[in-house]
Amino acid sequence: MKPLVQATPSGLFCPPGDFYIDPLRPVNRAVITHAHADHARAGSTSYLCAREGMALLQARLGPDARIETLAYGEKTTRQGVGLSLHPAGHIRGSAQVRIEHRGYVTVVSGDYKTAADPTCTPLDPQRCNTFISESTFGLPIFKWPAADSIMASIEDWWRENRDQGRTSILFAYALGKAQRILAGLDPDGGPILCHGAVARINRIYRGAGVHLPETIHVDDIQDKALWRSALVIAPPSADHPAWMRRFPQRSRAFASGWMRIRGHRRRRAVDRGFIISDHSDWEGLMATVAASGAESIGVTHGYRAEMVRWLQEQGYEAEALDTVDRTGDEER
Repeated sequence: MKPLVQATPSGLFCPPGDFYIDPLRPVNRAVITHAHADHARAGSTSYLCAREGMALLQARLGPDARIETLAYGEKTTRQGVGLSLHPAGHIRGSAQVRIEHRGYVTVVSGDYKTAADPTCTPLDPQRCNTFISESTFGLPIFKWPAADSIMASIEDWWRENRDQGRTSILFAYALGKAQRILAGLDPDGGPILCHGAVARINRIYRGAGVHLPETIHVDDIQDKALWRSALVIAPPSADHPAWMRRFPQRSRAFASGWMRIRGHRRRRAVDRGFIISDHSDWEGLMATVAASGAESIGVTHGYRAEMVRWLQEQGYEAEALDTVDRTGDEER
């Protein structure tokens, strides 16, 4: 693999362009694929992101962060290196980073998914010589059910709980996952309540024109009887006694790709697990690698060794890139 992008202690680095992609520590020039906390860290001198994700990144980094933006597909240069951002389909504003130097093209995927999502721009695979892919769910066991069937299961669970006078509490990552679920819900199913962390992101999505059903901040509920028929969407961090005690009759569920593995649901100790992820499953990963046309593949965080071995068996030049392993992150 040509060293257009290298793994360093500070993250993925493009030496000829002198910039980092999703750096792990503060740097002078950071290109950010999306606004999740494990990709967008405060402290760098300057940032570049997709215009669609600007408001989310500003909310993550604070008002003083110096952020430049590019529209999807718009080209710029950094020290003679061509740079453009292209939709990744992960969450709103997520981007693949396309880098071109002396006729050689490398694409850094960030996180991506092939599944349809009404809250963000769909993945747009890019042709390149080297493709750097995540491998969060880089095993064949990970295959996602159809999104409409999962949403139907969530609504059935909500309905059953409502009939029993139980609050339905669904834990989902506050940025991206929660909004994708909200966009798929029947707004006539009952009151939809949101934890404050989810409500803050909802405001940004709505401000960008993303349609979400009406929701109520949990703290704004005066009639406690509403809780017994409500669906509450909250981040996993809210699953602690101090926050949960307001819902004495409840059923708890978790929305994550990790629910594909039974042991993860047991460890979460929830009543239901719904298999829904903002990442590609195995088939999506392989389809995106093939669509890139790349002859060499770099594999980052997740099941790196397993995915590299499989790619090599298929004839690819593949290697694991030594970045922080984020396999356990709750956003998945």
